[in-house]
Amino acid sequence: MSGGPARRLLPHGRLHLQHGPIDLIIKAWGEAAEIEAAYVQAWRRFATVLPELVAELPLLRRAADDAHPGVEGKVARRMIEACRRHRPALLTPMAAVAGAVADEVLEAMLARRRLAKAYVNNGGDIALHLAPGERLDIGLVADVARPTLAGSAGILADWPVRGVATSGWRGRSFSLGIADAASVLAGDGAAADAAATLVGNAVDVDHPSIAREAACTLDETSDLGERLVTTAVAALPPAQVEEALRRGAAVAAAMRAQGLIFGAVLALQGRLSVVGEIAPRLAAAATG
Repeated sequence: MSGGPARRLLPHGRLHLQHGPIDLIIKAWGEAAEIEAAYVQAWRRFATVLPELVAELPLLRRAADDAHPGVEGKVARRMIEACRRHRPALLTPMAAVAGAVADEVLEAMLARRRLAKAYVNNGGDIALHLAPGERLDIGLVADVARPTLAGSAGILADWPVRGVATSGWRGRSFSLGIADAASVLAGDGAAADAAATLVGNAVDVDHPSIAREAACTLDETSDLGERLVTTAVAALPPAQVEEALRRGAAVAAAMRAQGLIFGAVLALQGRLSVVGEIAPRLAAAATG
């Protein structure tokens, strides 16, 4: 689909919004009139998001360090804030773009509305709304080529989780690591997105079965430049799988200790590593 922003209603009460590379699936629960009004509000804000981001794209491809001159757009400011939380690690704001867009559209649809719960799913990076007492179930798909659930968890309203994001070498964005999926739960979508990028990068080892190329050779506009990104991962020895997961889990655990994330689930070649209080729910789902 090309051209301007587009919308359509999907089965089961979901709304699909698409504009260029941004592709959202939205669902809300509540009274019918409230849901209808929320969807209109989401559409109105969505139609303005991509032009705002494009207007500041050169700045969004610069490292979000102290030398960054700052940005004007609200989504762009969300992106920079999420990435700066991880200093001294250097990220460009693009590491949080999908989650920040989801946060912004969710905020727009909630304004003056009474909804029990809602989500905005931007290609797997998700912003959540939960009224008191509500719960929203999420699932983990470790291999996008075989989209079956590797685990699931119910996000409770009293958890400090309003964002879920996943990074990995199989995803739509480049990764420096080899995780099939590194899913992070955090306070909002942008925070989860930035953290998932770093955790996914950390799931890594050196091995001849791993192929890498400079990001700029795959996409000359990539903000990663000449950094090597993963393009293929063949079968690894079990010890290497465990070591890669251990490295990623260590980074996730450090983020959790700093209050940056609530938890994480890492998947690599059929193995899962879980960080945080979500462990019993996901471990039971993964082995059931």
